[in-house]
Amino acid sequence: MKRTEKIAVYLKNNKRRIAMSLAGVVICAVSVGVFKLAALGVDPFQSLMSGLDSVIPISFGTLYVIVNAILLLFSIFADRHNIGIATFINLFLLGYITQFTYDLLQKLFPSPSMVFRAVCLIVGIVVICFGSSMYMTADLGVSTYDAVAIVISGKWKIGKFKYVRICTDLVCVIAGCLLFVAAGNPVSHIPRIAGIGTIITAFFMGPLIEFFNEKIARPMLKR
Repeated sequence: MKRTEKIAVYLKNNKRRIAMSLAGVVICAVSVGVFKLAALGVDPFQSLMSGLDSVIPISFGTLYVIVNAILLLFSIFADRHNIGIATFINLFLLGYITQFTYDLLQKLFPSPSMVFRAVCLIVGIVVICFGSSMYMTADLGVSTYDAVAIVISGKWKIGKFKYVRICTDLVCVIAGCLLFVAAGNPVSHIPRIAGIGTIITAFFMGPLIEFFNEKIARPMLKR
């Protein structure tokens, strides 16, 4: 069978999984844009990245690539099953879609009120959990950060996913804050990288993803 024929067969057999992966990543990217508009704290992984950015004197884009490359190596050695289409869609599309969403929302809502920002925060948390559930259930690869909790809970059998995810998220938030302060930033500025949205996400993202897995994503895949 020729390579093009193999690709055609693969696409035909996995069209629902591919659609769920693509939709999940796009939904996650849009939700991050909503998070940014809320300006009440970023997600836990971005808290860690902000802390690292404070102490490492290279551009944020380069730093982001390096950190994700390290996490990608972790997945390759621990369980390469987590690397797939969704992993690379995350790497190459998520940032652009997030920026487009944020720019568009800023034009539509140039001066959002606190109430509107709080609504955006809630919507962002729910939507990012739903999107994560979609592409993780599709099982065609996950983001390099999502793979960490999956490997610990699934491959290494250390606790349930929702509890492991809470732990990894808390580690990211704490490490990010410590690095941020170690770089010379005042403690009063910590809410810029770890606000109320970050804390809520750290505690509820794992359970919400598992909820959407059970109620929507897995039934959708099996249907």
